[in-house]
Amino acid sequence: MIGYAQTIWLFWILLFGIIIVPGMDMFFVIANTLTGGRKAGFASVLGINLGGIWHTIFGAFFVGAITALAPQLITVILLASAAYMAWVGYTLLRSSITWDTIGAAPARSSASAFTQGFVTCILNPKAYMFVLAVYPNFIQPRFGPVWAQALVMGALTLGTQCLIYGGIAVGAATSRDLLTGNPNIVIATGRACGLVFFVVAAFTVWHALTA
Repeated sequence: MIGYAQTIWLFWILLFGIIIVPGMDMFFVIANTLTGGRKAGFASVLGINLGGIWHTIFGAFFVGAITALAPQLITVILLASAAYMAWVGYTLLRSSITWDTIGAAPARSSASAFTQGFVTCILNPKAYMFVLAVYPNFIQPRFGPVWAQALVMGALTLGTQCLIYGGIAVGAATSRDLLTGNPNIVIATGRACGLVFFVVAAFTVWHALTA
């Protein structure tokens, strides 16, 4: 049986994969940094961090409620999660993820960048699908209180968001030029993440059928 440390490492790999693949949060940070400078970029990252806290609370509440009210649904949810993660893995392997041209955006204040960063994050369907698919598999009663596990996962989420989005905010122009000029880097990253999603989908099926 996989221990807590191995489970957290696997969660972080998935988390890193879902954050590093270009999406609406990443494009928002780049657009704000290019139009408003580092200050606006960092403000948007902080807003996204707040959104990450929201998703962690949502995920912990969802898993806690299901475990307490209808534990028999956990197996169904895990199998549905495995199907979703396998589908994500398939689409990542089949697609050639590239960076679209980011159009000019009007400069905005740091407060506006922060607020819109938060709204962008909490409205991001990718984040909700990730939480619903992944959290039931990684928050388990044998690892202790749900709130304590959620705290660790939330800290990892914030740290990873700061690492990736903060790094992009510091060097947005250089990063954008590098990835635009070398699309194979982004494609390879996406496909590697796709393989990880397949592995975790298989692990999730095994866990659902043997738990």
